[in-house]
Amino acid sequence: MSRRIRRIHHPAFKAKVALTALKGDCTTAELAKKFDVHPNQIAQWKALQPEQASGAFDDKRCKTPPSVDVKTLDAKIGPLTLENYFSVGALSKARLLSAKQ
Repeated sequence: MSRRIRRIHHPAFKAKVALTALKGDCTTAELAKKFDVHPNQIAQWKALQPEQASGAFDDKRCKTPPSVDVKTLDAKIGPLTLENYFSVGALSKARLLSAKQ
């Protein structure tokens, strides 16, 4: 008997199997045959489901913002300010931009 190659299941598949198991319509053995996974694996996913379900309702805005490289942003400010200054001057000389702006 040959060993089966280790498979990697996507989180969506795991959630689908766990939710089906939590419904209780089928036995774990029936689900294992249907989804072609080991019954112990279904039991593990089923046990993890309530713990990880709260993550679906987390407010994404509450997480820490990504770190920003301030030096890179400061290096961009100078050239953009200079470009803006010369653009405003050129547009006002061409009378395409009013002096009030």
